[in-house]
Amino acid sequence: MMMTMAACTATASDGDEPAIPERGTGRTCDAAKAQALVGRVADEALGAEAMRLTGAGALRWVPIGAMVTMDYRPDRLNIHLGPRNEVTRIACG
Repeated sequence: MMMTMAACTATASDGDEPAIPERGTGRTCDAAKAQALVGRVADEALGAEAMRLTGAGALRWVPIGAMVTMDYRPDRLNIHLGPRNEVTRIACG
C-alpha cells in the first residue's frame, strides 16, 4: 500500500509563528546522522525521527519519479522514496 505524504513541512522558528520556508528556519541539516533510516518504510514517525536526528527545520518527501525544485536550503531534509515507499536516500538541501 502506497501512502501519500505532504511534500514539505516546516517547524516553528520561534514562539507560535510557523517558519516560512522561503526564508529558512535558521537550522542546519546534517543528513549523515539519519543514514540508518535508509531501507525502512516511510511513515510520519520516521519523518519525525529523521528531523530530530538531523536537526533539520523542514522536511521534503521525494517519491520515486517526483520532480522537485532545485533550490538549495541548508535547513531542509529530503527523504527519497522507492517503489514500495521505502527510504532510498536521505540528503539535505
